[in-house]
Amino acid sequence: MIIKTIVIALGGNALIRHSQKGTLEEQLENIDDTMEQIVKLIEEGYEIVLTHGNGPQVGAILIQQEEAKDKVPAMPLDVCGAMSQGFIGYIIQKALDNKLKGKKSVTTVVTQVLVDKNDPAFQNPTKPVGPFYSTPEPLKGKRYVHIPNKGYRRVVPSPKPMDIVERQSIIDLVKKGDIVIACGGGGIPVIKEEGILKGVEAVIDKDLAGEVLAQAVGADLFVILTDVENVCLNYGTPDEIKLNNLTLEQAKQYMEEGHFPPGSMGPKVQAAINFLEHGGQAVIITSLDKLTQAIKRNAGTYITR
Repeated sequence: MIIKTIVIALGGNALIRHSQKGTLEEQLENIDDTMEQIVKLIEEGYEIVLTHGNGPQVGAILIQQEEAKDKVPAMPLDVCGAMSQGFIGYIIQKALDNKLKGKKSVTTVVTQVLVDKNDPAFQNPTKPVGPFYSTPEPLKGKRYVHIPNKGYRRVVPSPKPMDIVERQSIIDLVKKGDIVIACGGGGIPVIKEEGILKGVEAVIDKDLAGEVLAQAVGADLFVILTDVENVCLNYGTPDEIKLNNLTLEQAKQYMEEGHFPPGSMGPKVQAAINFLEHGGQAVIITSLDKLTQAIKRNAGTYITR
């Protein structure tokens, strides 16, 4: 299999590590380390397209909106998502620019992702966002859940991504040879009504959106980086089985058997299935520190048709 174009979905640990507060200095240092590995792949001749999570960052932005609402107007969730896309794209882009020193152009695309206004997720919000509250009073008028020992938290819909509004611009940049950063945080969710785009209060899963991005640019390989080296069966139990290689059919079977929970590995494996079913050649799921080894098939879980 010849691999030319790789879409890499960076997990949250690429920017904020466990036990860190998430200061700008911490995030800059983390992303600098992460980009060392990306630059190695670029120097080996791969065309790289990046996407990333934004959970901690957009959560912090939501807190800022809530705390300052009596002084300045609070912005809705889609605008907060756009803020986080620009911020994270900027620090990734700057880190790559500094390392590549003009050898390649790096472009961040603040990306809108189209969702279906009739998606069932809008009737059943499940995605927790923003801060915890000791009482539900601040969440009056919004959907929320109570999480034992933590408090109350707002939940928003998580609809499936359908298409990328800036698809052609991203394709053109990749063809031009740019390193492109797009669909950050799953993209800004928008619906289309009578030809008009409208932002909606929702959060799109970043791995599912990353798969749509991988389709759009015709990637040969889709890499999902997370905080574990391998996909596992019976994860966290004495019967845990580490998976090094999977076929598409095996991945679908394990999904149907419920091995991969919705809140963790489930969306990643589903994104892998979607990519392979739409013509992609292979998917790697692994940890950030194993990226370059996994590309050479010496680490991670490798999923093929």
